[in-house]
Amino acid sequence: MQFKTKIMKNLKEQEDVTTTKIENVTAKIPSDVFLLSAIGAIGISLTLKLMKRKDDSDFVGQWVAPILLLGVYNKLVKQAK
Repeated sequence: MQFKTKIMKNLKEQEDVTTTKIENVTAKIPSDVFLLSAIGAIGISLTLKLMKRKDDSDFVGQWVAPILLLGVYNKLVKQAK
């Protein structure tokens, strides 16, 4: 049982180091980048739709939500520091 506890502790420490590195890099990105990227993806999707490239339009349109979620994560990281 001690071996398992030791492994879990090491994994937690590794996760904390990795998470801290990611958060330090993410916090440096201005929030506007995410909003403008999402708006850009909407514009590209609309353009592709008007060009009758439905599959490409749908693909790019699906980028909007993850980009905005990354923006929310970015905001949360900045507030936590």
